[in-house]
Amino acid sequence: MAKGDDIEIRLVDLAVRIVKLSDNLPNNRSANHIAGQLLRSGTSPAAHYAEARGAESPKDFQHKLKICSKELNESRVWLQIIIKSQMVKTEKMTSLFKECDELCRIINASIKTSRKNQPG
Repeated sequence: MAKGDDIEIRLVDLAVRIVKLSDNLPNNRSANHIAGQLLRSGTSPAAHYAEARGAESPKDFQHKLKICSKELNESRVWLQIIIKSQMVKTEKMTSLFKECDELCRIINASIKTSRKNQPG
């Protein structure tokens, strides 16, 4: 397994879980809005991370990771809204929220490490 494969797999798995969650939210105006927003923000981090892994420079790498981080942070907020509005039982949301939060921390740590290791 190449460096970063494990994180990319986790991000893809997160996206799949978000797709399934979005498909199972109630069929009403607010849930449909949140599902759309969550689908966009929750499925994009995996693609942005894959792009970062092929970055052309350390700055490009950091930029792409920052976008990944922003999308994960947004997803975390949408998940909190789903939990607090009780659209889905909290027990069903706990592990998904935790995984999103952990990935936020991992990506942010990667950005800091990249900055620290950047020459100059």
